[in-house]
Amino acid sequence: MTAAVPPGLPAKMHPLVRAFLAAPGVVRDAIDGFGSPAHLVFPQVFAENLARLRAPLAARVPGYRICYAHKVNQSRAFVRTAAAAGVGIDVASAAELHGALSDGFDPALIEVTGPKGEEFLRALIGTRVTINVDNAWELERIAALADAREPVPVLLRVCGFPGTPVSRFGMPLHTVHAALEVLAASRDRIEFRGFAFHLDSGEPAERVRAVDTCLALTERAYDHGLTPSVLNIGGGFRQVFTDDVAAFDAYVHALRESLLGRGEPMTWGGNTFGFHLDDGAVHGTPVFHKYANTVAADTMLTDLLDTELEAHGGRGIAQLVGENMLELWLEPGKALVDHAGITVARVEFVKETSDGSTLVNLDLSRDAVTPADQEVMVDPILVTAEGADPVAAGVFLAGRLCLERDLITNHKVWLPRRPVPGDLIAFPNTGAYHMDLSAARASMHPLPPKVAVTHRDGTFQVCRDVEFESGPIPRPRPGIDGARRHEVH
Repeated sequence: MTAAVPPGLPAKMHPLVRAFLAAPGVVRDAIDGFGSPAHLVFPQVFAENLARLRAPLAARVPGYRICYAHKVNQSRAFVRTAAAAGVGIDVASAAELHGALSDGFDPALIEVTGPKGEEFLRALIGTRVTINVDNAWELERIAALADAREPVPVLLRVCGFPGTPVSRFGMPLHTVHAALEVLAASRDRIEFRGFAFHLDSGEPAERVRAVDTCLALTERAYDHGLTPSVLNIGGGFRQVFTDDVAAFDAYVHALRESLLGRGEPMTWGGNTFGFHLDDGAVHGTPVFHKYANTVAADTMLTDLLDTELEAHGGRGIAQLVGENMLELWLEPGKALVDHAGITVARVEFVKETSDGSTLVNLDLSRDAVTPADQEVMVDPILVTAEGADPVAAGVFLAGRLCLERDLITNHKVWLPRRPVPGDLIAFPNTGAYHMDLSAARASMHPLPPKVAVTHRDGTFQVCRDVEFESGPIPRPRPGIDGARRHEVH
């Protein structure tokens, strides 16, 4: 009798990352050299993601700029790779600005977004970086601080589009007229470049409505004697986490059945992940629904550019951008680091709980791989799994903090065998926010080191992220099949 296949969420992985994890001894040597846990970044995958986003832009619009959203990952390897590729960068703090300048970015290719205080605004005047203005106060302060000898380039970030949730960022549409009046009166000191938006959503219809609105605002700016030349559509392009859509659907079905008491329990402490039970049925949408996305960022961008707008005679967005002589800017972060980062941790010990669950304790805390309110919903990889048990081991991964909430997985994961102390477990696709957003030194544990991994001439080369030198980034070869040699610097 064949044992039932346990539910799983296999991760989509770049071939380069998969080869790195499979190469004998490579991961172990990296961890021995730099310590556990460790965040590993793959700048070659970043460069490939960038090339994929460039392709639909180059084919459809006369001018564009990709600004890497620095906040998504503080990796110097990613920043240097972006600088070497000649794209722009989006920074949101004085430290990020300093880092971008130090790593080779021309100020003309730097955009500053997010809320800015008086001190930061004063520091930006005269630098020639583009300020993406968040509110009326910022605009008024820029107008007061700017000097006609060196006008300050600005974008106006707007919000409040039809059918879009309220946002704390940007200028509401009803305030745009007053902002245009300020810009018109300050045209000798402020170079108005155009309108910008950023949606906290990946819904295509919301972005289309925002583009439509910004095109109308561009016409209003012309009426004020202004000459906008940029339309910035922000970021928010989705990642693709799961490798198998059918497996994802099967997992959700198994989880729903488990919540009804059918089959093996799959969650820790009664966690329902957003589902609720009512009259013997499971209702609602799981909080991990983003993991169901199958549309790659470049496809999403292509679809947007090709969308036809009824209000403009059915002409496509790319065509309208060209007709209005606008340069299209975007601020991808997640899309550029998708599949370009993993986190590896060592197993400390394994124990049983009072309800019979198996806990695998790692030298890692939950906040090192995911924000506290989210869950890592792709299967971790037991790197050192030589062979497999007849029946996969269903376990919960626990963190190193002395807190009940420090469960790295609140859902049960199945590994090919029961781990033992010293084993290494890898978490795929942690490059977007996971490595930095919730990083903390709780219990005085140091932050995991960040390590850059490249593949050249059949060899994996590993160095500290801060020591990464960009240079020419070779494209990963398809079908990497045996990078058995490696160097740890």
